Amino acid sequence: MRNCRTAVYLATMLMMTGTAHAAGDATRGEQIYQSCQDCHSLDENEVGPMHRGVFGRAAGAVPDYDYSEALKNAKIIWNEMTLDQWLKNPQGFVPGSRMAFRLTDAKDRADVIEYLKEKAK
Repeated sequence: MRNCRTAVYLATMLMMTGTAHAAGDATRGEQIYQSCQDCHSLDENEVGPMHRGVFGRAAGAVPDYDYSEALKNAKIIWNEMTLDQWLKNPQGFVPGSRMAFRLTDAKDRADVIEYLKEKAK
């Protein structure tokens, strides 16, 4: 029984590796988000879609933004987990999407996600 629990624990830890699960720091996330502002804004569609209201919104659903077919058809609802995977590797998460920017550091992703949770309502 002990070996089974150990195996489940190790498998869970391996699945979590590289994923931002801990609550982030919104203040630090705001600083990191500045690099996102080359393409995004909270309130206006620019090169990328606006981020206000991103939590709970379906991917590809911002009015007046021309999404890739891949993102329009992705059937993703943005939440902590989906945003984490998206920011980690957008092309890997939704092949055919246009976003190429990545946040490879799990802490950076957690911080940006926390900022978006607080500021993008």
